[in-house]
Formats: sequence, C-alpha cells, structure tokens
Amino acid sequence: MKVIAFGASSSRKSINKLLAAHAAHLVAQANESTEIEVLDLNDFEMPLFSQDKEQELGQPEAAKAFFNKLGESDAIIISFAEHNGSYTAAYKNLFDWASRINQKVFQNKPMLLLSTSPGPGGAGSVLAAASGSAPYFDGKVKASLSIPSFYDNFDMENDQLSNEDYQQQLATAVASLLI
Repeated sequence: MKVIAFGASSSRKSINKLLAAHAAHLVAQANESTEIEVLDLNDFEMPLFSQDKEQELGQPEAAKAFFNKLGESDAIIISFAEHNGSYTAAYKNLFDWASRINQKVFQNKPMLLLSTSPGPGGAGSVLAAASGSAPYFDGKVKASLSIPSFYDNFDMENDQLSNEDYQQQLATAVASLLI
C-alpha cells in the first residue's frame, strides 16, 4: 500500500504537514507493508492559474507530477490549513492546475481529510468545504477530523498528538483507510 500525505499549505513550518505525516505514520504502523510519501507543496510551485496562462504554458510539469503522485497512490491523506475560512492559495492553485489535466483529480482514491490550526476552530470551515467537494473530484472520503488548538494538543518533540481523545479519533479515522 502506498500513501501520499501532505499539508495543504506552503508554509515551511506547516502544522498541517506535521499532522498529515503523523497520520501517514499511523497507517504504516497498522500495515507494515505501507510505503509513505509526504509531499511538500513548495515542490509544485506554478504561476497562478488562468485560462490565459494555460493557453500560454499548456500543462505545467509540476501539475502533471502532482497529479501522477496522486494516481500512483493507494490512499491520500490531506491536512488543510485555513486562510480566511478557505483553502490556501498554494493548494487552490495546484488543485486548479491538476483539475485541468483531469477533473477526477483524486482518481477514485480513498482519502482521509484532516485540518488543524493554532486556534479553537481547527480550520473546520475549510475541512467542511474539502469534505463536501472531494466526491465531485473523484475522491472517496473515508473520514475527516479537525484538531483544534494544535500546539496544545500535539507533542512537537515526539511528532504525535498528546491529547488521548484526539489520538483515538485519529486512529479510528486512519483505520478507515485500511478497510
């Protein structure tokens, strides 16, 4: 089993990338034959999508590479950062480019969708939007979970959730990818 995980943020210190990586490692603990690849959105930087840019550039290699990474996986884990109640510009741009290759961006893959933020909202607004829209882009959302107040609930030194309740909820969500 190959799992692709990423934080939907371009921040070099992305707490969402940490959460996605932690979830992927839980999959690997549950299934020893799991291969994990944690993507960094900074490796897929492209100009802002527009039809004019698409006519000028065609399909950028970075968009093709991202789309292919998703296609080569058996499951996808995304943890969403929230900017003003919505997707980050970096994620939305990459998604827009990939959707022009094929609207079925998620290629019928089982997905675990997560979100977190430093505050009590846990980026719940963007998680709700992502969970609602993924099926339109051929994603099979198996579970979703928002972790509020990240720094109060995540042990940075050990790269794991420190809150037992959230750890159990995440373990249950991760198990849904293995069914």
